[in-house]
Amino acid sequence: MTNFIYTVGRRKNAVARVRYYHKADTVGLTVNGQQLDQYFDVPGLPKIVTAPLQLMNVLESASITLKVQGGGKIAQAQAARLGIARALMELNPESRSVLKHAGFLSRDPRKKERKKPGLKRARRAPQWSKR
Repeated sequence: MTNFIYTVGRRKNAVARVRYYHKADTVGLTVNGQQLDQYFDVPGLPKIVTAPLQLMNVLESASITLKVQGGGKIAQAQAARLGIARALMELNPESRSVLKHAGFLSRDPRKKERKKPGLKRARRAPQWSKR
């Protein structure tokens, strides 16, 4: 039996693979081998990632390793938040209602629409000229 819970969170093109070590002797949160504040250096992004941990009061006792790829930093942070919330729910099924009410268990399905032929972007048509 493994000593970690493995979950995945996604947002746009970003994918976050989460390993939540529930019987670890070291406490901390690493992202792609770096500390959380080093990887997510934009103010506010570490708070997005740790929001489920703060809600469940396990921030000081959690040992989490994140591997994120694709998308931008904000989408990666939101994908990590979803993956961490799923790991917390798997660890403690009673926390589902609290996490769901906070909106941490819903995957945001919005993605960039593909460009269509004959158009400049997904829906932007070339300017029409009468003459």
